[in-house]
Amino acid sequence: MAGVGVEPYWELTFDADGDVDPRQRDALLAGAARERLTDLVVLAHGWNNDRSMATRLYTRFFEPFPELLAGSRARVGYAGVIWPALRFTDEPIPDFGPSPPGRAAAHAAAAGEPVLEDALRHQLAQAFPGREMVLERLAQLLSERPDARSAFDEFARLVRELVSVRQDSPDLLFAADGGDGMPGMLTDDPLEVCEVFTAALRSAGVAVWPGEAVDAEQRPLFGGGLTRMWNGAHEMLRQGAYYGMKRRAGTIGQLGLGPVLGRLADEPAGLRVHLAGHSFGARLVSYALRGMPPNARHVKSVTLLQGAFSHYAFCAELPHDRARAGTLDGAQERIDGPLVCCYSRHDDALGTFYPLASKLAGDSASFLGVFDRWGANGFNGIQGVDGTRRIRLGEELPTSPGCVNVDAAAVVRRGAPPAGAHSDICHPELARVVLEAGRIGRA
Repeated sequence: MAGVGVEPYWELTFDADGDVDPRQRDALLAGAARERLTDLVVLAHGWNNDRSMATRLYTRFFEPFPELLAGSRARVGYAGVIWPALRFTDEPIPDFGPSPPGRAAAHAAAAGEPVLEDALRHQLAQAFPGREMVLERLAQLLSERPDARSAFDEFARLVRELVSVRQDSPDLLFAADGGDGMPGMLTDDPLEVCEVFTAALRSAGVAVWPGEAVDAEQRPLFGGGLTRMWNGAHEMLRQGAYYGMKRRAGTIGQLGLGPVLGRLADEPAGLRVHLAGHSFGARLVSYALRGMPPNARHVKSVTLLQGAFSHYAFCAELPHDRARAGTLDGAQERIDGPLVCCYSRHDDALGTFYPLASKLAGDSASFLGVFDRWGANGFNGIQGVDGTRRIRLGEELPTSPGCVNVDAAAVVRRGAPPAGAHSDICHPELARVVLEAGRIGRA
């Protein structure tokens, strides 16, 4: 299948339960043998919600590969994972060129009056079926913005209801990276949570007061009643929805992509597989390692691009709870090569909002100072794993098994608030990381 500018290319489409389109799976298995591939690069998108957005990302990311592989004798194929991941309509699609002048300011000004747009309501209804009445009331509250604590209590209850799943759902098995339980943002005092998210929006350069300029003098947080806290409520909804997508990424990785990778171990003989994922797609490919047969050794590299999951996910002992391990402890040992984590300090989505949204209910820490415990690997790399190596982008990349942190801040740096540089991943330098991690064209 063509369509992203590189050939041969296949797609693997999964539903929310991790079931793969069998025709696409069989086409990939047969095509890899027919083309006598030496290497297959599998890329998983983050929270894009339809095929067109995902394929645009794959087109941009794979664009440098043919030139970088020029003169190589490797026979390289490409596969794009398509999975049902929600995208909020006020966020940028991953890096399709420089932002137009004034986009950041316009985006920030629009944040002064939070609303639940019709397009986003439609996407949320698709992502969380059967919750139309909940979404209608959430939209009404955001539109009216009542100046009453009871309204925030109701809003939080509705967000919890929106993202809840049945007790036998496989998603419950894949919700946590460094501890079990519901995120505190969905259980703690709603007004406190909205205060924190409102302050975080301002720190990321988003206006939270109608007509407010991004660089306006700081107003007292509690001034003007509770109305401005509805910006934080809108952010609570966003982060609640992403909690649902976070669970889903683990489900699809372990129950969906992992078994497909297991089938690739035998067809064709000697095929070398290289996984890469952006944002929650990085979580998806990491969980896929746990879904492979234990003796499979054909995955030669994994590259995480601004990974939106815990920086402690791979550690054997959590620093704040030595009796527990990260939920992906040891998964890196299923790679016959390196686990490479590309991170950037410019990623505001992961540096500010991810840790606030990941703090678990009942955790003794306040919402202030939560980064060390609940941070994401896409912001400061994999933490707590002995022997992890740390290099700058462009330095020689270790290719032996083990974890490698690559500081990609030199190129991953552009983006409008509140996400910042989170989607700025389409660069030849990052394409080269994927190739060098797997020694594609050099083995």
